[in-house]
Amino acid sequence: MEIMPRAEILTKNELLNLIQKQKQPCISIYMPTHWVGADTQQNQIRFKNLLREAQEKTLAMGVRPGSEVETLFAPAFELHRNSLFWKKQSDGLAVFLAPEVFRYYRLPLDFKESITVGERFYVKPVLPLFSNSGRFYVLALSQAEVRVLQGFRNHIMEVDTEPLGMPKNLDQALRYDTLERETRAQPVAAGIGGGGMFHGHGGWTDFPKDNIMRYLLQVDRSLQKLLREEREPLVFAGVEYIFAMYREVTLYPYLMEEFIPGNPETVSSQELGKRVWEISQRHHEKSLKEAVEKYRQSVGTGLASDNLLEIVPAARHGRVGVLFVAKGEEKWGLFNPGTGELHLHDRPQRGDEDLLDLAALQTFLNRGDIFVVEKDRMPEGKQAAALFRY
Repeated sequence: MEIMPRAEILTKNELLNLIQKQKQPCISIYMPTHWVGADTQQNQIRFKNLLREAQEKTLAMGVRPGSEVETLFAPAFELHRNSLFWKKQSDGLAVFLAPEVFRYYRLPLDFKESITVGERFYVKPVLPLFSNSGRFYVLALSQAEVRVLQGFRNHIMEVDTEPLGMPKNLDQALRYDTLERETRAQPVAAGIGGGGMFHGHGGWTDFPKDNIMRYLLQVDRSLQKLLREEREPLVFAGVEYIFAMYREVTLYPYLMEEFIPGNPETVSSQELGKRVWEISQRHHEKSLKEAVEKYRQSVGTGLASDNLLEIVPAARHGRVGVLFVAKGEEKWGLFNPGTGELHLHDRPQRGDEDLLDLAALQTFLNRGDIFVVEKDRMPEGKQAAALFRY
C-alpha cells in the first residue's frame, strides 16, 4: 500500500463544480508523473512542454494572442516553477484551466498524456475515481487523534481535516462544544447518549457517554462537508463500542458494517489502507457483479442497451441509472442535444467529442452509477452499456 503526498482532494462535489458551465476555453491537461527515482526530474520539463502545446491549441480556437493567453496560463506556469510541488507527486497529474478557474490534482491514476481544449473540461480520465472501482474513505478515531484517509486501490492519502473544522481529538471537541453551548445556550446532543461511563478501553478513560457522543457528532458533522455527494464506502477504525456509538450518529449512509477494531493510533496509514482496501474491494466487486447480472436480465426489455445511439441521448435526459464504460476506449462523434441527432465517426473530425466521455459525464451529472472496467469485463465486450431508469 503506497501512501501519497498530502494533496488536493478531488471529491465528487469538487468534480461537479468543475463540470458546470465554465467560461471558454476550457483546457484539460493530463500527464503521467514519476514520484520516485531519477525520472522525477523530467516531470517539470514535460509539464512546461504540455503548457506550450496547450497555448498553441488555445490560440487555434481564436483566443487572442498576447495578454489574454498570458493571463489565462499564468497560474499554470507559476505551478511549473514551483520546485517544491514537483518533489511530491503521485501517478498522474490533472490540470483544469479556464478564465477564472485553475485546479490541479495529483492522483493515483496512470494517465495517458493528453491536452483537450473545448467548451467544457474533459473529465473521463478521472472518472475511474468516481466509478464503482475501488475508491474508499477511512475514519480512524481514538480519544487522542482523528485521521481521515482517502484511498484508491493500493494508494492511500491523508485528508487535511483542518479546512473541515474537524476537532483533532476528544479534548479539543469538548472545548469547542463547551464554548458553543455557552455562546448559543443550546444543548448539543438532545435525545442521544446518557450518563454511562467507560473505563480504560483503547485510550477512552472516564468519559461520560454524552461527552463521547458530542465528540462523535462534531467529527461526523465535519466529515459530511467532505462526503457531500459521495457514495463510496466509509470504513471505521477504532474501538468496537465507539463504532457502535458512531453508527448511531452518522449521517453518511455508506458506512460499512465491517470495521477495523482496536486502537488506530498504533496502526500506520499504509496498514489501514491495505486492510480497508480488502473490505472495499469485496464491496466494489459485489456491486459490479450485481450490476452486470441486472443488465443481463434486462436485455430485451427496453431497459438495457449497448448502442451509443440510444445511450448518449438517454444519458443527456437522465435516463441512465447505471453506465458501463470500457477503460481506455474512445468513440468520436457529434451529438446535437436540441434534436437528439447523433453521428458516429471512425476517427475524430473537427468539432467531434468523445461520446463515451459525454455519456459518462451526463450519467455522473444525473447521479447515475458508473463502472469503468477492462473491456473483457464489459457486458458482451462492448465499449459501453447502460441500464435505463425507465
